[in-house]
Amino acid sequence: MPIPAILGNERIQEYLRATLEQGKVSHFYLLSGPAGSGKHSLATRMAATILCRAPGKPCGVCPACRKVAQGLHPDVRVWDEPEKKSVSIDLVRAAREDLFLRPNESDYKISIFPRAQDLGVSAQNALLKALEEPPKSGVFLLLANNPEKLLPTVRSRCVELKLSALPDSVLLPALRAEFPDAGETAIRAAAERGGGFLGQCRAILSGAAQREPLADDFAEAFCRRDPLALLEILVPMEKRRRDALIPVLEAWRELLAEALTGKTVDENAGKIAAARSAGEIYAAQEALRRAADYAQSNVSPGAVCGYLEWALR
Repeated sequence: MPIPAILGNERIQEYLRATLEQGKVSHFYLLSGPAGSGKHSLATRMAATILCRAPGKPCGVCPACRKVAQGLHPDVRVWDEPEKKSVSIDLVRAAREDLFLRPNESDYKISIFPRAQDLGVSAQNALLKALEEPPKSGVFLLLANNPEKLLPTVRSRCVELKLSALPDSVLLPALRAEFPDAGETAIRAAAERGGGFLGQCRAILSGAAQREPLADDFAEAFCRRDPLALLEILVPMEKRRRDALIPVLEAWRELLAEALTGKTVDENAGKIAAARSAGEIYAAQEALRRAADYAQSNVSPGAVCGYLEWALR
């Protein structure tokens, strides 16, 4: 697995060349930007650059670089509790204690917080104790979708690297190379809907390529205004378990939501947008939302599908 490259964001790239590659390492960095902006890629590249001992950091081939890329370096640790809504003070305390232990095989020990915006006030105050008197070998990388949620006292102690949207001249070639089977219309629609952020565009195009199996049949029947065809799709679904039914309904609803944007990546969404009015699409989307809510509330699959047979005709 190669060390991720940083596309665009020339100021950040220049900063890395002028500091990290020259061995000038700060103790605290704040990597900010919306979901899909490249914060995790930047954190990986920074960790590799800091720990790499070869010329031309990061070299990508030395043991340190390979271990960082594979997520196996003993001196790089990710601190998170993804099953919890917020990052606990206990986790911060554990990270703080770990930071003061000697590195295993490098000059630095790197602690990554991938959800820094989810640190509560007490957790941030616990972090401040490490920020005020850090060990020489300690480096914190705080990743935040919304850095405004961090205390001013925390932000003021960090070097903030803010990732920005990519220009079309950088983004479109990257998407064409990664998704060679996607049409130019889909590529440009994904670039616009993703706000210029590569990760968001990837998610949009990947979702279109891996659509729910019944989406083709649903889109065709909905476009043709064919209640019999919809009935033929829904009747077999009455035998599904609720946990198998809900993802199908959500996928159909997302398809209709995309059709309403006017910037369609999925060809089915494009067909729906051309065949039905915005009002009709919105009404069907609401019907699917209600159906999914019913299924979540333990209404039987038969009753849920029966409702849709009436609501979508």
